[in-house]
Amino acid sequence: MRGGDAETVWLFGIHAVRDALLNAARARRRLILTPNARERLGEAVETSGMTPEIADPRRFPAPLDPQSVHQGAALEAEPLDWGRLDGLCRPHAADPAPVVVLLDRVTDPHNVGAILRSAEVFGARAVIAPRHHAAPETGALAKSASGALERQPYLRVRNLGDAMEELRGLGYVLIGLDGAAEATLDAAVAASRGQPLGLVLGAEGPGLRPRTRELCDSLARITAARDFASLNVSNAAAVALHLAAMRG
Repeated sequence: MRGGDAETVWLFGIHAVRDALLNAARARRRLILTPNARERLGEAVETSGMTPEIADPRRFPAPLDPQSVHQGAALEAEPLDWGRLDGLCRPHAADPAPVVVLLDRVTDPHNVGAILRSAEVFGARAVIAPRHHAAPETGALAKSASGALERQPYLRVRNLGDAMEELRGLGYVLIGLDGAAEATLDAAVAASRGQPLGLVLGAEGPGLRPRTRELCDSLARITAARDFASLNVSNAAAVALHLAAMRG
């Protein structure tokens, strides 16, 4: 959930809170732990320098959704600032062909959290989404990301189309995933070898918006063994990132 202050967010769960406590770039405000969670997070709490509020697990005071599986740990913190797209995504000598993921109105925090995990595993430079009509940084997203939110840049931009234009100016090839496309994703990704690559995914159901499709250099589909087979957006992102990582 968002914090009481519009500039803060409540993170919850042992893994999400531990990684946020260990992240020197994360501005932290309030830490609430049960005695058991305090014991489990001992080293991380000491490293952070925070003094936690110890709470009765039966009356946990953090303002979380009642369905949240908080495991006795909640942290109010400020959202991370990953800087500007140009500085974050620009190719450089040590990484001349980076990969980024662009999300077009993907609003489910669990899907975005899973995509952040895959992006970290396969070495993507960033996951980029619009500030509006996309999953914001929340406790549910952080928990689904299982710590990846603290390490994998999740860059929120004012306009996704403008970000795509800026990436093209930096030399990126933009491939949009579309189940009805003629080209296969493995062939399209292989053809981008040696170039910066942007993988563009739309929301399940609506898919890519018209302007987003127009700004892609090509559209490609994941090859399926059977007709009507489909993947949710987080699984599709994992497949695409794996193919990108195998480009050599």
